[in-house]
Amino acid sequence: MRLITAVTFTLVIIVASAVSPQAQNPPAAPVTNAPGIPGWAYPVAAGVPGPKDDGTVLHVPNSTVGMTLTQARNASDAPDWHPDEHPPMPDIVRHGRIADGVRACGYCHYPNGLGRPENASIAGLPIDYFIQQVNDFKHGVRKTSEPAMRPPQLMVDTAKAATDADIRTAAEYFSALKLKPWIKVVESKTAPRTEILGGMLVPLADHSTEPLGDRIVEVPVDAHLTEGLRDDQSPFVAYVPVGSIVKGEALVTTGGARLAGGKIVPGKTAACSTCHGADLTGYADMPPIAGRSPSYMVRQLIDMQKGNRNGPGVKLMKPVIANLSLQDMIAIAAYVSSRSPESSRPATTARRE
Repeated sequence: MRLITAVTFTLVIIVASAVSPQAQNPPAAPVTNAPGIPGWAYPVAAGVPGPKDDGTVLHVPNSTVGMTLTQARNASDAPDWHPDEHPPMPDIVRHGRIADGVRACGYCHYPNGLGRPENASIAGLPIDYFIQQVNDFKHGVRKTSEPAMRPPQLMVDTAKAATDADIRTAAEYFSALKLKPWIKVVESKTAPRTEILGGMLVPLADHSTEPLGDRIVEVPVDAHLTEGLRDDQSPFVAYVPVGSIVKGEALVTTGGARLAGGKIVPGKTAACSTCHGADLTGYADMPPIAGRSPSYMVRQLIDMQKGNRNGPGVKLMKPVIANLSLQDMIAIAAYVSSRSPESSRPATTARRE
């Protein structure tokens, strides 16, 4: 295995007294996705009962906090394993208003804003951009191409119930947070075989693998910490096709332009840095995209290309994405996700297997 980057995650092996959710519940039966929609980008599964709480107080690495399973999975009191690593959460972020239909932002997107593949990393988003996106959900102009996917629908429901004050409070909180290296991008010919758990892909318990093909398979490093206990420091790894990062770099940095006969031949898209900044960490009100979930990124490109995600910002994206194939989107997402989200550190987080 050849290491491409100096950025690595330390894998911490812990012995937890709770049983893994995978061990307690059989895999959910997959649900057929809408035509033309890649299931790996839009995970949809039948619901399964959650793991049972036996009252044991559980712990995660690098934290002195203890919680029962019920506390760790309480959508009206976002589990906060690392309270010293972010400012105090406003009430709308920590608790929401479940009776009014407003879910706690920090439950799905985490107290540190790093989020998960089935929703989004929202740490460091510009305030005005954040507010616009929530209002796009509220007013029906931002939709998913897979109506059966539950997290986008939950976001729509929450946005419709949220007040302007709720949205601004959340925007100000999350914009002040920094997106950290969170996802390790690995070029590989194979990937773990997966099931769908909690809205995301997770590796099967037998650690079996299968050919990757033209997919991105993004999974938690430790499914128990990530899905079972919702630890917002438990990272992810994304398996991408071999060669996709180099292909993505060409599309992202030049739009795929090339020299032919001494002349520059335009590519099929535009350089992402034009709007998202030279290091892809944002510019003015344009969102930072470096280091974010690649499967989420592909999902957004598909939604915009199919006309399901609209809004002011999408008008600028329409001509940029019009000619992209799914393979192009995979390559772009692989490269962008491999870049460090910290603008002072332009190093990649990718490696090859």
